[in-house]
Amino acid sequence: MVDKKVMILGAVGVGKTSLSRRLAFDRFDGNYKATIGVDVYRTMVEIEGDATGATMPFILWDTDGDFGTSIFASTYLRGASAAVIVADATRPQTIPYLEKLVLGFKDELPGRPCAAILNKVDLLEAPPSISLDDFGSPDFAESTSALTGEGVRPTFAKLAATILRRGL
Repeated sequence: MVDKKVMILGAVGVGKTSLSRRLAFDRFDGNYKATIGVDVYRTMVEIEGDATGATMPFILWDTDGDFGTSIFASTYLRGASAAVIVADATRPQTIPYLEKLVLGFKDELPGRPCAAILNKVDLLEAPPSISLDDFGSPDFAESTSALTGEGVRPTFAKLAATILRRGL
């Protein structure tokens, strides 16, 4: 199967790199170092609902949060199969930014799946309620914790199934 390019987008400090590393290496590094430009990781992702345990190769493009919506004018998106757009559950001000990125991605690459992720839920006292309408209507929305791994693999497995179903 051909590698699938997945953009990881979001504001600075929402946990994009931590999510990427959790998925690619199954570990969390508490030493925060801001991404400059783009970091690229290759990993295999199980396809949700596939009884045979089939996997899909993902190339994660972990982007610098300072790109903002100018990412849509760059060449970085070329060839992207999907996007994971991340907000920080402990910083509600990152949610409107996530919504802008969801709308921008859907406008720039119509038909490509887009997942909205509310990360760092391990830091909340109660689990958040998530509505697709809260995030610019992505294909699906999930809550995750890069620290504990909660929701990370299932979210990317759902994305893999969506990519496969759409024939991308």
